[in-house]
Amino acid sequence: MSINIFGKNSCREVLLTERVVNQAFVIKNSNPDLHDLLVKKHIPITTLDKDAFDSRFFGHHQGIVLEIEEYSTLTFAEMEKKILDSKIKNPLLIMLDGIEDPHNFGAIIRSAEAGGVFGIIIPKNRSVGITGTVAKVASGALEHINIIEVTNLNQTIIKLKQLGFWIVGTDMAAPKRYDEVTVDVPLCIIIGNEGKGISRLVKENADYTVKIPMVGKTNSLNASVSAGIIIFEVLRKRAR
Repeated sequence: MSINIFGKNSCREVLLTERVVNQAFVIKNSNPDLHDLLVKKHIPITTLDKDAFDSRFFGHHQGIVLEIEEYSTLTFAEMEKKILDSKIKNPLLIMLDGIEDPHNFGAIIRSAEAGGVFGIIIPKNRSVGITGTVAKVASGALEHINIIEVTNLNQTIIKLKQLGFWIVGTDMAAPKRYDEVTVDVPLCIIIGNEGKGISRLVKENADYTVKIPMVGKTNSLNASVSAGIIIFEVLRKRAR
């Protein structure tokens, strides 16, 4: 299976890695810098005029599309080995519980990579996977972060605790604030569904939950915004 990656930043990051690109589609006389990279890497190029390109590819493609093999994900065991091999003292993981919007997923990937997150755990079912839209919104960050796919989040939480991770859920009714997270431990932050939040069992299995206080009339934040706030609060506290 293959997916299409579109957008200048996403395509540039792909071309700067060793990822196999099956073919490229480019609007005539556009993206000369990326065109040179394509030629240098001997990637087959199909050049189209703007009308033909727009009729074939939708969205904000910026005149270039790469067809690549689907992104591979890690198993839990593979993630555990990579963590041990990396010798990171207190790795930070993000777990996504039922995120369905590819724009949210892509934005979370981008914030997570920028904030030093080791990996993002996603469930195999009832969750958005890695698509071209996700990669576009992630703006190249997908090339530099681990995505771990698991069958059951609750069983994964148990395994993480056995590895010494503290599990922190997010909940608008939580007694603790997001800036009260203990950060000098291996940490997994759970971000819930855009409308429903984290599921009941996942919340019960967390060590504790935190909230992001709000003073406006809006009673909730976009999932990717919440993730970004908490990720960079952990980064700030760890940098002290």
